[in-house]
Amino acid sequence: MQTNSGYQLVHLRNGTCSVRSLADYETFHPVIGPVAEAEALYVNQLRLRERLKNHTGEFVIWDVGLGAAANALTVLRATREIACDIRLVSFDHKIEPLEFALKNAGALGYFGGYENHLKEFLRAHRVAFQDGGQTVEWEFHLGDFPTFLSNSKLKTQNSKFTPAPHAILFDAYSPAKNPAMWTLPLFTNLFQLLDPQRPCALPTYSRSTILRVTLLLAGFFVGVGHATGEKEETTIAANTLALLAEPLDRRWLERVRRSHSAEPMTEAVYRCAPLSAESWERLQAHPQFQL
Repeated sequence: MQTNSGYQLVHLRNGTCSVRSLADYETFHPVIGPVAEAEALYVNQLRLRERLKNHTGEFVIWDVGLGAAANALTVLRATREIACDIRLVSFDHKIEPLEFALKNAGALGYFGGYENHLKEFLRAHRVAFQDGGQTVEWEFHLGDFPTFLSNSKLKTQNSKFTPAPHAILFDAYSPAKNPAMWTLPLFTNLFQLLDPQRPCALPTYSRSTILRVTLLLAGFFVGVGHATGEKEETTIAANTLALLAEPLDRRWLERVRRSHSAEPMTEAVYRCAPLSAESWERLQAHPQFQL
């Protein structure tokens, strides 16, 4: 294991290598490794290859939780032979994990061919390049994502602003570790920034009841996500039912009412609570359960 600047390389049980944050006591992609997790959770579940082949114009991907860039690079590599224009917008409150990962690119194994692009990305927080059939514009927003979303609501339609996404890679630390990234206000602000005329899906690794309730009350349609690693299910949300293969149904809704942890967090303080009467009424009225 190699340690530097608060991060270290760790070898997973399947032989792959990943990055661990010593300050946060968190290993990135800890079960099946960076590439396998990103392919299962994002590339395949978002049907990116199919959507890009049938897409005209710029395809916008928000990468929420840049980390060591495994998700972003796996997405680019998996779709590089498709003729498409990708705008990739990454968000994180720190850049150090990527700096450390790039210094250890050989051990991590997912940087092959992108090293020079990442050096420019680190220097300028943006880079543009042609790769295979792709034209890529990649930009980085350094800072607090909840604040970014709140401030964006003040922008006028004539302001130059990050375009609404077609896909969101949502990879924040867990609610217990980072509750600010899992609140109802955050997902409500995120949903309100989506373009209703631009189908968009958001997969994430959690299958928790509280997350799914939060997404529904924020306005999303929500479905069961693909298994990945040791997780039998994940979660996928979208602004249209057409992007969900297995939407949550009324049987799931009845289970929610009995859960001890279903009420969304409204502040950045982790806690578990049963569903309130008001939230139950709002859930029942959600269009997803009116079909």
